[in-house]
Amino acid sequence: MEDGTQHLGHCTVDMKELSAIPEGLTAAGVILTPKLPQVEFSLACNDLVASGRDRKPNALVQVAVIDPHKQHLVSHTCTEIVEANKDPLFLTGVTFPSEYPASPETLVKLTVYDAKDKSQESSSFLGCATFSVGDLLRAKDERLTLSLRSSDGVCAAGTVVVSRLKMGEMEEVDVDHITTDISSHKCPVVCESASHACIDRENNPLTGPVFKNPVCKVYRFQTVDSKWMLVREQMEECTLSFGIPKQLLSLYIQEDMSRVQDLRDLGDLSPHWDNLRKEVMNRYGAIISSYQETLAELDKITGRSFKPSCCKAQKSLEFIPINLHTQRMRVTCPRKTDAFYDIVTVGAPAAHFQGFKCGGLQRLLSRYEAEKKSFSTAYQCIYYSPEHTAKAQEVLSTMSLLQPLITSLADQLLQAAQEHSSPGVRDALKNLSDKTEQFVHTLKDELVKSALLALHAARPGYVSKTQRQTPVQGGQNQGHIHQGSDQNQSPVQGLPGHSPTTSVTESPAMCNNVEGSQTTTKGEGGTLPPKHQDSIPHHKEYDEEEWDRVWANVAKCLNCVIAMVDKLQEEDNSKQAPAPEHQLADVITSHNPGDWKEQLRPPVTRLKECVMEVVEKAKRAMTFVLLQEAACSIPQGLFLQQRRDVVFSQALAALACGFVMRLYAGMQDKSFLRQLHLVGLVAQFESLLSTYSEEIGMLEDMEVGISDLQRVVFQITEAKTDDLSDLQPLVCGRRDHFTVEVPLPRLVFQTLPEEIKEGKPLRVFPVLFNVGINEQQTIAERFGDISLQERINQKNFEMLEAYYKSLSEKVPLECLPCFHTQTDIKELLESLGQNVVTKKRKNVEILWIAGTICRRLNGIRFTSCKSAKDRTSMSVTLEQCSLLRDEHQLSKDFFIRALDCMRSRLTQGDIGQWEDPEAGAVTENKPASRHFYPIALLLVSSHLLVVWLILSLVFLLAKYQ
Repeated sequence: MEDGTQHLGHCTVDMKELSAIPEGLTAAGVILTPKLPQVEFSLACNDLVASGRDRKPNALVQVAVIDPHKQHLVSHTCTEIVEANKDPLFLTGVTFPSEYPASPETLVKLTVYDAKDKSQESSSFLGCATFSVGDLLRAKDERLTLSLRSSDGVCAAGTVVVSRLKMGEMEEVDVDHITTDISSHKCPVVCESASHACIDRENNPLTGPVFKNPVCKVYRFQTVDSKWMLVREQMEECTLSFGIPKQLLSLYIQEDMSRVQDLRDLGDLSPHWDNLRKEVMNRYGAIISSYQETLAELDKITGRSFKPSCCKAQKSLEFIPINLHTQRMRVTCPRKTDAFYDIVTVGAPAAHFQGFKCGGLQRLLSRYEAEKKSFSTAYQCIYYSPEHTAKAQEVLSTMSLLQPLITSLADQLLQAAQEHSSPGVRDALKNLSDKTEQFVHTLKDELVKSALLALHAARPGYVSKTQRQTPVQGGQNQGHIHQGSDQNQSPVQGLPGHSPTTSVTESPAMCNNVEGSQTTTKGEGGTLPPKHQDSIPHHKEYDEEEWDRVWANVAKCLNCVIAMVDKLQEEDNSKQAPAPEHQLADVITSHNPGDWKEQLRPPVTRLKECVMEVVEKAKRAMTFVLLQEAACSIPQGLFLQQRRDVVFSQALAALACGFVMRLYAGMQDKSFLRQLHLVGLVAQFESLLSTYSEEIGMLEDMEVGISDLQRVVFQITEAKTDDLSDLQPLVCGRRDHFTVEVPLPRLVFQTLPEEIKEGKPLRVFPVLFNVGINEQQTIAERFGDISLQERINQKNFEMLEAYYKSLSEKVPLECLPCFHTQTDIKELLESLGQNVVTKKRKNVEILWIAGTICRRLNGIRFTSCKSAKDRTSMSVTLEQCSLLRDEHQLSKDFFIRALDCMRSRLTQGDIGQWEDPEAGAVTENKPASRHFYPIALLLVSSHLLVVWLILSLVFLLAKYQ
């Protein structure tokens, strides 16, 4: 398939055609109830005359629209091929969505072709006819019979029947004629117009501002009870393809610029460390410059909403996912509620521009961690494990979130005190206590203390104590360190969970301790007791116990605030209920009655100062840890971080697209919303990559990218306005933790559960299952290594099983969606587990069962291959037809025909050149139909069999020689 084409899940649409689609197709705003298509009609032909008298034509109809104002032809869609039939009934219909700017004056041109020799991909023109939309709407029974004009102008090419698609039961139509011998059937007559169909509009899914340029297809298929179902496919582009990566690039730039500033703020370092710092800062500068250039290039792009596969190795687009599209299959059956099935198709998140010669992220990261110790030795760095590095990033992230939050809550406490509101003071104090406890707990880690010691040792003029102290003194110093470690466990005992009496009793001592320690916690160069002073000029020895005192002071300051609030409220209560004077004197000791705010201000100010002091010290310590990580990566030049940024950007764009689509569809489902905020959603990524050649590297990239999505949470917010710009999702955070905010219009937002409206983070659990299905996978299974695929499937099965366990504990399983095939989810999980460990070639049962479980769990479905084209198309269409068969009673006789219809293509170069005698030129778009078979039955092509035979012969010769 040529680049520059896109798919309707399965259908390839030439981009020249898409560019000609009027702008009216773009979805505008959030529509609570999507509009039904204005015009949908089916096609059938009678008495077609083929060029050869001894054969019946393989007919298909190409549909084009003539713009009455601009008077030019725009290709719209085409039907499937009906083989060897002069009276073909086409299952693929034609739809003009309500967003399409069609009018009664719009002209529709139908051109019938005969695909004479499909092996040679040649075809011939049979005839054409033209009608207006108004003609169809005004016709009796909304049905037109038009004569086909042949190339010589003689009306002897047959007729075409155009019928407005309607919903209802068939009237005495012999199904056998449709599925086998269609030569003598009548066009089905149905009752009840589609525009008046029994559809619950109020329960239809949302369509949103992030989806645009819909491409629609409609089909009519036979059910087992001789009724017709309407199946509508709608593929849309997603503005998040570019929106999310551009936001991420801005955040990456901000984060790296902040890291450069943090490195500067480390202060004076010894020459060795200073040189390493300068080199790291230079490399960060190069990354920042590169990202700024990429962002500038992306800002220049207008109009495009996706990246075609032909651009997958383009540097300026490396952060953009390939062919990110959403597909919704909507099924309408007689007297039944509409059903919707959503799926997101996207190319495998991978660094295509950087290539895969050395493998993908999973292999590169493993190799890097194995070599990191030698790098740290060569560059005289301190080795920190990946866990320590992750902890440092977590501390930095937590501090950046909690420090301003604690400051804000402290100000809220003072504001409530000024208003003399006892409930307000209590609520503000509770929130302040919770966040301060979380803050202290984060910093209660030996990594912070050890990093401060290492940073102290990196200062200019540092001389270790072992070089200056006697063994006895060294032993005493070790005792001090041990004492500090014990002290490390004590401060949290005074945090929330205490009794008010204990706080009041202990508060004077704690407040005095805080005040007395201020002179010793001015910083690493602050004033210390004389016994800790160093003899080296302009240099103060670091006190190992200092960090324990500094962060313990935060807890003590909080207890002072709690004690003060208790006293103020007790004082207020004593005023309301008079007591003997001697009791009042015991309660009100050192505080004069008066303004609460003024009495609370000193302890609250001390708390904020202690928090700020702790943040400054811990920030420098964690920055020094990350300096080691960056310095150790000097041989790689932060290549791995750049590659990881690229892959994560593509993965997050896809996930955000799927989350928004799933959220819109479930907005009115209370059970779904309950599951969303109590547990979260599973996001199942189906990958069809082979474990052969460069696709191994793609799969390794994809594995890490999908795993990194665990660092992402979503929040639902209320949009400022209903403008499109205010309804776009926003990303905030840093590399170790991102939050995607999804704004909704006010009226929609107000219908959500309180937990979601309050901003509770909503989790997503990404899982990845891979089964290679192409010819290269056959080679890999015979001569290569598929352990990567086996490990990924086993690991993610365990994650899916853990999610189901968590879900079943918090949400009643009755809240999950009901399906016609009521296989128990536990049985499906057991079957999936057995298939994961079973040694079976191209075991596509893994993908099918995993997808079924995902739908049963209200999850988000993704399907990927290298470019989200051929393999993805086969998988999606097979899944859709299987759903129609299992959930909507699609007739077995129609299964293969339905599959063929959905796999019909509209692309350049599929069946040679299509001549239009009236146009006098070769048309740009050539409709075609290729017949695929279920993935499980795919066979190796003949040339690969030859390769296999040759390789086998070579191995045998080598063995016997």
